[in-house]
Amino acid sequence: MATSSLILFNKPYGVQSQFRDDSNNDHTTLSQYFTDKSLRVAGRLDATSEGLLILTSDGRVNKAITHPPKANHGQKQGKTYLVQVEGIATPEQLIQLEKGVVLKDGKTLPAKVKQVAEIDLPIELWPRNPPIRERKNVPTSWLILTIYEGKNRQVRRMTAHVGLPCLRLIRWSVAGFELGSLGVGEFVRIHLNSERCQQLGITD
Repeated sequence: MATSSLILFNKPYGVQSQFRDDSNNDHTTLSQYFTDKSLRVAGRLDATSEGLLILTSDGRVNKAITHPPKANHGQKQGKTYLVQVEGIATPEQLIQLEKGVVLKDGKTLPAKVKQVAEIDLPIELWPRNPPIRERKNVPTSWLILTIYEGKNRQVRRMTAHVGLPCLRLIRWSVAGFELGSLGVGEFVRIHLNSERCQQLGITD
């Protein structure tokens, strides 16, 4: 098996998950951080979301991470997010998220979710610019949410559906790769051994 590699990038708030700016806004693009034109994004992240973005020039790696489970020999590639929401989640709201909620484009797959204190998040938070909007009399809380699909703006829509508007969204892990201690705007290249490739469903 040929050697494969990918890049783990801590995408800042306001950066688009693409190299060309084909919109009429002021968002920065990935071209400000990478010059390798062979790189492709394996799983987009909204400009207003932060955290782990994976890039690779290997089509097999891209397919293993971004395609539905059937394309990966039945292996589900989970994506875990740290979600700051408005309000404190009730047990009923958490159960709704776990079982799946019905959105305009269909019901979401069962997810994993737990509510945590900010101090128990797996990373030390960095200041966001601009800061989140806060209402003085409304508390906020954090969820750790893992999903197994990629509907458009899915996490934001899921939490809003159960009455927990999303204030801040940080992707922590994708397909077993974690953000770790990467600073905002930093990246690291990972070389995949044969065992890791097999775990991703890459067999040729």
